[in-house]
Amino acid sequence: MAEKLIAGFTVDVNEEGYLTNPAQWNKEIAVELAKEVGIEELTERHWKVIEFLQKDFQENGKLPTIRRVNKVGGISTKELYELYPDGPLVKAAKVAGLSKPASCV
Repeated sequence: MAEKLIAGFTVDVNEEGYLTNPAQWNKEIAVELAKEVGIEELTERHWKVIEFLQKDFQENGKLPTIRRVNKVGGISTKELYELYPDGPLVKAAKVAGLSKPASCV
């Protein structure tokens, strides 16, 4: 485990840059993590995905699947790919300060 300075905050990250302590996450960090994965601006729809992932993770102790984000979160798979291209759950989880998903579906 390593430490990394993101948006002026020192956080614990793994070798792929995912936060290892979700309690260290904040919105300023999310904005910088989004830029790291190629998302220049987080819109209201991006935040909806982030908030759902975090809430579901807190309630269930694991990252939801894309299917769950679609069915329970009400966010279509198409929209997920538009918001977080080339690996929506991987990118959204990183921006949300959660661990990398083991499986996306």
